[in-house]
Parts: sequence; structure tokens; C-alpha cells
Amino acid sequence: MNETKCDIAVIRGDGIGVDVTDAALAVIEAARGRTGGFRLDCDDLDAGAGYFKETGKDIAPGAEDACDTADAILLGAIGLPDVRHADGTEISPHLRLRDRFGLYAGVRPVKAYANAPQRLADPRAAGIDLIILRESTEGLFYTAAATGREIVQTDQEVQDILRITRRTSEKLFDFAFKLAEKRKARGKKGMVTCVDKANVFRSMAFFRKVFDERKTAFPDVPVSYNYVDAQALDLIRRPWDFDVLVMENMFGDILSDLAGGLVGGMGMASCAEVGDAHALFQPAHGSAPDIMGQDKANPLAAILSGALMLDYLSDRTGGHTGLADAAQVIENAVEKGFAENRLRPMEFGGDMGTKAVTRELIDLIGGA
Repeated sequence: MNETKCDIAVIRGDGIGVDVTDAALAVIEAARGRTGGFRLDCDDLDAGAGYFKETGKDIAPGAEDACDTADAILLGAIGLPDVRHADGTEISPHLRLRDRFGLYAGVRPVKAYANAPQRLADPRAAGIDLIILRESTEGLFYTAAATGREIVQTDQEVQDILRITRRTSEKLFDFAFKLAEKRKARGKKGMVTCVDKANVFRSMAFFRKVFDERKTAFPDVPVSYNYVDAQALDLIRRPWDFDVLVMENMFGDILSDLAGGLVGGMGMASCAEVGDAHALFQPAHGSAPDIMGQDKANPLAAILSGALMLDYLSDRTGGHTGLADAAQVIENAVEKGFAENRLRPMEFGGDMGTKAVTRELIDLIGGA
């Protein structure tokens, strides 16, 4: 098999972003050693709050163009609590990357693992396996994603814009239905739930209208509907009944954290942000500067994000089996590691820091 080369733009960012990115790359390399057939050429790029504090810029000159030409972007974490813009908002070049590259599909897997904390007493919670699919370029984040957009802001009032467009919503829903088909082929439910607030907001009624139009192209995919407040309740009452939940940006931002808490915490929250021609992969947690450099961070969200990246690169290269197999090797190792109680992150009260979790996963991959 010919070796496929993939160019990866790597932004380690701030805080524990450095540690977890290094862990993800080490585990990816171990999986590559098992499957072969590809290599990743990594281009390290500076960005984040720390870089802003030093230079006054949130990303290095030329770094956005380097991301543009890369096959994928791997991001650690961005942000420091004591570094802000003059208006009090966070340093967030990754929001601009979402906007520039049209990364509309935010994929947030939520999966329960054996021996990892499960916040619900119901035994069915062991079967939680769903996707929060968050539209990532519009909604209530639209104004925040880039400067120069219309906004009302005085000392007495601020108005942000909630923007829903047909073009992006159609692409998002098609992505949701195709993702459900792919999951059904892997033995999952293969159902799509439209999460909105269509009973109150015209923008959300429009969101649901476009969903109903697009579902006709996927007649074999079952659908359901939930208002966002009811969905929040149902993620506590019966999360095992759901598969792919598709929603607006702000709703996805909130519900993905809620859902992550059901299966251990944000240290397990992997994320893919996918557009038509670009994709960015990152753990959904923050930079946790209070534990940076202390070997305490749970690297599994970053590692599982790396597996999502390999799966994406496989699709991008026409179904390259080495990349897809490497993604599966990582996912299997994480599942086996928890099942055999070999993964015990400090985040969950265990005795394993970043390096120990990484070494154990590499051992699991090597012995698989």
C-alpha cells in the first residue's frame, strides 16, 4: 500500500493544550505504527492568549494561511483567564478560523465507558452513545465569530445577532443525516433529532422548516423533534434514547457540556469542526491553566479528537483504510483500557496523570 501524506496544522495553544496535544500526537503515531500506510507532516503554529500577551496578536503571521492549505487542523486549547480584549471577551482565534473556513458542523461525541464516572444511577446510562451536532458558524455566536458585524452596543443596551441561513442549515442537516446513516451502518440507532425553540423564535421555526425539507432526501433515517429546554431535561431522564442531535450554535455549546458531564466530564469531550473543504479537531475542554505543566490533565478528549481527525482524513483521501483503521485502533484501545480498569485519569479521582494515561494507551495499542 502506498503511503499517504497528510499535512496537519498543529496549534497547541494555551495551558494544558500543549500537554494534551503532545499526548494525542504520540498516540496517533503508535496507531500509525500498527496500521501503516500514512504519515502526518505537522506544522507547529503559534496562537492563543499567551501569544497575544507577548505580541498583541492572537495568531502568528501566516498561520491562518498555513491552516488554509493543511489537510486538517489539530488544536489543543485556547484562552487564559487573565488575558482578555479591552471589551472583556476572550482571546479566540479559533472562532475566526471557524468563520473563515466555514466549519459549520461541530461534532461532539458523547459516549459512556466502563469504569468511568456515570452521573445517572439508571443502568441504561452505561449505553449512552450519541452525537451533539452543533452548527458552529451562525446562531448566537454569529456576532462573536468575527469583528465588523452589525451590533447594538451602548452603555444601556447590547444586542447580539441570532442568524440562521438556508444555505448553512441545509448543509448541516445533510451532514446530520449522512452521519446517522454512517452510525447505523456501525450498529447505532441512526436517528436524527432536531433540537430547537421553534415555538417561540422565528429563526428556530425557520431552522425546523429547513430540517423538514431536507429530511425528505433521507427517507430511511428516522427523525424526532425536541425543544431545547425539553432536550436538556431528556438528557438527564433518557439520554440513551438519542443518537444524533442537531441544533443551533448556542444550544449546542450548552447541551454538549451537559451531555459531557453525564459520561465523566470535559476530559472525555472530543470535538470535530467540519466544513466543505477544511476541518479542525480539538478537545472541547478549556486550557485549565491551574494545572498546566503538572501532569494532571486528562488527555483522552484530545486523543479521541485525534481519532476523529484520522477518520475524517480517511474520508478526505477516498476511504484510506490505514487512516480509518488507525482511528478504530485508538477508539478500541480507549474502550479496552476503561473496561480493564487500565485507564484511571486523575480527573476521575484516579492515579494516572497525562503521561501515564498516554503510555498506557500506547501499550494497549502495541499489544492489541
